Amino acid sequence: MEGASLVALKPTLLHLCLATALLLSPSIGRAQSGQAAAPWATDQAAGDAAMRNGQCQDALLAYDRALGAAQSGRPNAAAKAAISKILVGEGNCLLKLHRQTEAETAYEKAAPLSPDPGTAYFNLCATYYNAGDGPAGLAACDKAIQADPRKADAYFVKASILVGEATFADGKYKLLPGTLEALNAYLALAPNGPHADDVRQMLDLLK
Repeated sequence: MEGASLVALKPTLLHLCLATALLLSPSIGRAQSGQAAAPWATDQAAGDAAMRNGQCQDALLAYDRALGAAQSGRPNAAAKAAISKILVGEGNCLLKLHRQTEAETAYEKAAPLSPDPGTAYFNLCATYYNAGDGPAGLAACDKAIQADPRKADAYFVKASILVGEATFADGKYKLLPGTLEALNAYLALAPNGPHADDVRQMLDLLK
């Protein structure tokens, strides 16, 4: 394997369907039977609809109004969950507009408020990974795993970052601590998952 390139080890860049897969429950902030709608619900729904239609600038304006309403006073648990979801929606729009740094900021604010922090932190770690920010991605992946140890994709992103930092010398790869553990954890949780073949290929090459 003398001179082997690490490029062969790197899986295809993650293409995240953030606008749909990572949004929280659509019931948050919406009116329940017999209950008045939350003050942010109309603008939140308008933002979601505009984002689905690809109208990200309009969505951002609606989300900003929704945030203002949700953040007024002392937010309760329902308001905090809604704030998290609205911020994720903003982050998704900002990514589509190639405003990477602003998207990361939105996700960072959303994660601690989310009732599903594992998903929120995974959203953030995948965004950092796609941006090539390994250290920040690793930190976010570890938070995602801590919040939800069964989130297989968080192990995959963590492993991908660590594999990208491996070096090759004297006929073998020198790996950072935790690389093989992350790869094997993904396979244990998702042996037939969408990245399983990539992981098995990486494990074979790293022997």
